[in-house]
Amino acid sequence: MAKAQDNAQQLQELLYQALETELGGELIYKAAIDCAVNDDLREEWEGYLEETQTHQRVLTSVLEQLKLDPAAQTPGRKVLSHIANSLVKAMEMAAQAGDPQAAQLVAAECVVLAETKDHMNWDLIGVAAGKTKDKDLAGILKQAYDAVAPDEGHHLYHTQGWSRELWIESLGYPAVLPPPEEQKQVETAIGAARAEQQRDKLL
Repeated sequence: MAKAQDNAQQLQELLYQALETELGGELIYKAAIDCAVNDDLREEWEGYLEETQTHQRVLTSVLEQLKLDPAAQTPGRKVLSHIANSLVKAMEMAAQAGDPQAAQLVAAECVVLAETKDHMNWDLIGVAAGKTKDKDLAGILKQAYDAVAPDEGHHLYHTQGWSRELWIESLGYPAVLPPPEEQKQVETAIGAARAEQQRDKLL
């Protein structure tokens, strides 16, 4: 009984962390957009910002359906808030250094760091949806997962591609811009690996 209660509390913690990650993501994307030099990348991030705001609403609804307070704070949420603010600060520092291209690279890397956690959150929500024996809970989690998970793959793998190609360009080598992940609408790790392997054919 105690273990089941612990498991339920840990799922709640996951959902709270997922919401905090999306809230922090809004701040991160706003800062990243300010650093964007490439017009295609700026447009991409503007779309991700809108989707992140939608994800916030999805998670708020999940918590409310589970009779949980979306505003409740946990130690994990406080850590994630600190991380998001630190990433925003890093982008501001890069922008203040006066090299727009370098600041754009920093922004891309900050987005990748944030989206790595975000992607894992949603993977775990998907696991919980598939494993829980509570049918009502499973339905709530699966509906949220199905609505958001494709976006998260898109955000992570496309920005990884942008980061890689912008670095290659900065080193003076031929780059694929927009990256192959963008051209092939990648949403999975396998798709991202295939896109990267095929990048030389696109040059």
